[in-house]
Amino acid sequence: MSYAHTVTVNVPFDEAVRMAREALADQGFGVLTEIDMQSTFAAKLGQEAADAVGDYLILGACNPALAQRAVTADPGIGALLPCNVVVRRHAGAGETTVEALDPAIMAQLSTKPEIKQVAIEADARLRAALAAVLAGAAQ
Repeated sequence: MSYAHTVTVNVPFDEAVRMAREALADQGFGVLTEIDMQSTFAAKLGQEAADAVGDYLILGACNPALAQRAVTADPGIGALLPCNVVVRRHAGAGETTVEALDPAIMAQLSTKPEIKQVAIEADARLRAALAAVLAGAAQ
């Protein structure tokens, strides 16, 4: 089983980040956290390590209504929230990849039936966000 939904677009990294943020917002997700892996690697491991990963940003996205339903059904499920969305481009690459964790993973790990419905809804929203990024890049 794949653990992520992925699209690859022929747009610059910064444009893909902007498009991903907008598409997530359109689907009711807010970005609660942002981790710039390249900067983190440069600071902690040196510039060579940062250059090896290229542009790599993790957006910690959350749809509050879905998250509330999930945590109410299974308080321990919070360990899998928020939904991580990665925007990455390897050094020298012309294409940028945007990927989101597949919410089905959450449903597989919980014994609560309510989590499956939340995962289905989150999956539909994340897939719609990725489709919007793809469509926006095609314009």
